[in-house]
This record gives sequence, structure tokens and C-alpha cells, in this order.
Amino acid sequence: MLNALTLVTGVAALLLAAWCGWAAYRDQPTKDWHFIGMAVVSLLAVVQLVVGIVQLARGEKPAQGTTIFVAYLLGAFACVPAAGFMSLAERSKWGSVTVAAGGVVLAVLEVRLYDIWGG
Repeated sequence: MLNALTLVTGVAALLLAAWCGWAAYRDQPTKDWHFIGMAVVSLLAVVQLVVGIVQLARGEKPAQGTTIFVAYLLGAFACVPAAGFMSLAERSKWGSVTVAAGGVVLAVLEVRLYDIWGG
């Protein structure tokens, strides 16, 4: 797995979490700018998903098993979009809290993906 991509995705997810956490602190719902940030983080997760699948197709194996690796890749891919859709349903500060929590979860998933790959 590309360590740089994992690091960039994790840091971007934490920045998104801090940004949306700040909006929640100010009692604001998610705004258009937050959704642009979610799109950027989601794009990084899509790139990571594709890179992971390509590496598996080339015959490379994660240290802790392919099944768990693919499960974590799919979870990382779906984490921020799911939080974004949930924030649309809750148009208050709690929508921003949901996206902030999704960003933190994605960062934790990135650390776990690094461990599973053998980092």
C-alpha cells in the first residue's frame, strides 16, 4: 500500500473533522464548502481503494489477510459519504458533528489499513 496516500488521506480526514467540528461548535450545519471538503476526502479514499485493488490484483498480499484488508478499504471508502448523507438529513449543528465523527473514523481506519498491510 502506498504509505504517502494513506498519510495524506488520514490527515485530510482529520482536517475535515476539525473544520466540521468548528462549525458544530458555532452551532452551524454543514454548508456547501463542507461538502466540497467531503468530496476531496472521498476522492482520496476512492484513489486508495483503486490502488489497493490494483496491488491485490498484481499479487501483493497484506500481512494480516486479504479479506480484512478489503473490508477496511470498503469501509474507508464509504465512511465520509455516509456521514455526508446523514448530515443532509440533520440540518443542524448535529449534522456537522456527524461529519466530524466520520472524519475521525476515517483517520482511524487509515491507521488500521496501514497496520493490516504490514506497515
